[in-house]
Amino acid sequence: MRESAGAAPLGPSDPAEYGLLGSARDWRGPAVILNPGQGRIDSDHYLPVTPETSRWGWWPNRQTAPVMSVDSGTVVTVDTLSHEGILEDQGRDPAAFFGARGIDRFGVLEDAVEMARYVPHTFGVDGPHVVTGPINLRGAEPGDLLQVDVLGFALRVPYGVTSNRHGLGALPGEMPDGDEPPDTLTPGTEHGTVSVFTEVEGDAERGTAVLRYGTDSMVRYPIAPFLGMMGVAPDVDEPVATRPPGRHGGNIDIKHLVQGATLYLPVQVPGAGFAVGDPHFAQGNGEVALTALEGSLRADLRLSVLCGPEARRACGLIENPFGETDDHWIAVGLHADLDEAMREAAREALRFCESRLGLPRHIAYAYLSCAADFEVTQVVNEVKGVHCLIAKRDFM
Repeated sequence: MRESAGAAPLGPSDPAEYGLLGSARDWRGPAVILNPGQGRIDSDHYLPVTPETSRWGWWPNRQTAPVMSVDSGTVVTVDTLSHEGILEDQGRDPAAFFGARGIDRFGVLEDAVEMARYVPHTFGVDGPHVVTGPINLRGAEPGDLLQVDVLGFALRVPYGVTSNRHGLGALPGEMPDGDEPPDTLTPGTEHGTVSVFTEVEGDAERGTAVLRYGTDSMVRYPIAPFLGMMGVAPDVDEPVATRPPGRHGGNIDIKHLVQGATLYLPVQVPGAGFAVGDPHFAQGNGEVALTALEGSLRADLRLSVLCGPEARRACGLIENPFGETDDHWIAVGLHADLDEAMREAAREALRFCESRLGLPRHIAYAYLSCAADFEVTQVVNEVKGVHCLIAKRDFM
């Protein structure tokens, strides 16, 4: 384990002087932020967010040079940066954006300020997400599987943002509606974006989101951090936008891929070209407003290459990204049409049940109809997602 320079304190020792989260009564310290290289780093392979290690708005393709190379089985520590607070419809000035909610300049991540200030980005043309990577896996070849074990997360900041943008989300044309509500973070702009600020108490494993509104009202809910984007480089030369997911993974937004989960990704190019982004503190299935509770995370991930029979033993003859938790296998369907995404999830679940669990096709279909849960992953990323939860207990 590497222990680098201490994490930056979020505010002065007297919270009344600081004013974070509205007032001193809201203080839940001690709160810290994890700037690049600061705080606990649990592996010998650490990838911060810098203009050299990251891409803003575009996913890697087969032409993208790796920013790190590792062997199969390596644990990497990767910083991810939320796009909320750095986008043009929020002023492209995170210090000012979060300062409007009482967050001191020292409570804003240095890499957020650097990304907004120095990295070219065109709103409405480039995707919104900041992508860390790609990482080259030595020996990985097309046809292999990349196994990504999610070992743990650390919150880089104790706050997050949920945004609803006009023309996007599950209810375009309906939400956001009318004048901007008083509890939102975004000043009135021509974009009409509504951004809602949320405090976070506690850490990544036991944290609680506190969504305040009105004078003294609030909603509290548990956080469950995960990376909305994990994937490999697709075998194409043209630019790959970050917003739509695909068979390469990318913006899959599967809320179950929390600490302890595993994601399997079919490798498409030599070296895999693994990348991550879109860190979430919490998300509901559907992600209806457009974004989840977006907040920057530090992730510990183990990356392993599975070949041939080893890959088939893991998840059969799957064609799409595939998830696994202690309790479930997760088959994934992706399509611009939600009905087709559902059908693709059913086909993928059938492939898994036949090729990995050994069920006859008609038995697998009956089982899925009776015992599996098909959930709408998200409906907001151009390509929509449906995932199927197959309970492991049924096959013990």
